Amino acid sequence: MERMPVWIVDSDHWPRAYLRAELIERGYDADGFVTLTELLVRLALSPVRPALVVVDLRGQELKERGLATLLDAGFPVIAIGGAMEWENEQLRTRPWARFLRRPLTIGEVTDEVDRLLARPRP
Repeated sequence: MERMPVWIVDSDHWPRAYLRAELIERGYDADGFVTLTELLVRLALSPVRPALVVVDLRGQELKERGLATLLDAGFPVIAIGGAMEWENEQLRTRPWARFLRRPLTIGEVTDEVDRLLARPRP
């Protein structure tokens, strides 16, 4: 079975590493980025395209153009945010594949990835 690429953007090392490890365990080709800018550079330079992107909105330099580039390109994006992001209507109502609100577990995020990519949980 082909390993679907899932890209993760999270400025916090350990949550990003744990999510990446769980996605790899479930059979995805997961890669992590500290910033949205890093992901966009990779997107511009690599022939590989993610099947899904997971973005933790906390701590991100959320440049309007960067988010628009990602969303307008048609990539499904799971956004993760806390109360502050949830209360920002402009941010919350973007065309995300899903908007998940903290607190949540790594398992809940990976279950959502499985649902969106129509893969049964192993």
